[in-house]
Amino acid sequence: MQIHSSISITIINYNLFSAIMKFSGEFAALVLLILVVSTSEAAISCSDVIKDLRPCVSYLVSGSGPPPPACCSGAKALASAASTTEDKKTACNCIKSTAKSISINSQLAQALPGNCGITLPVSISPNADCSKVG
Repeated sequence: MQIHSSISITIINYNLFSAIMKFSGEFAALVLLILVVSTSEAAISCSDVIKDLRPCVSYLVSGSGPPPPACCSGAKALASAASTTEDKKTACNCIKSTAKSISINSQLAQALPGNCGITLPVSISPNADCSKVG
């Protein structure tokens, strides 16, 4: 009887292990599918834009001289992240609405990309025409 019990337990353990491994494989495939779909459909959000440009606010309002390094790092991150037309329009509308709520120095805003050594896909202006961004 003792041998039969051991065999039964071994078979149950093997079946349980097989079920767990099958579930783990299916779960891993599902996670991978979600990551692929979310990556291909990912769009920049206004909170991403604000996070990237937050270090630039005090400079754009009352700064002088070169922009702070953190500002340029954020602007570079935004330039890199806003790669699709949808991303650029989202960034433009976010910057436009934010620029309306604070008084930015338009000369500093226009010069920011050049001063940071980058090209921004959108202008930093409360008057930007976001329909022409592409």
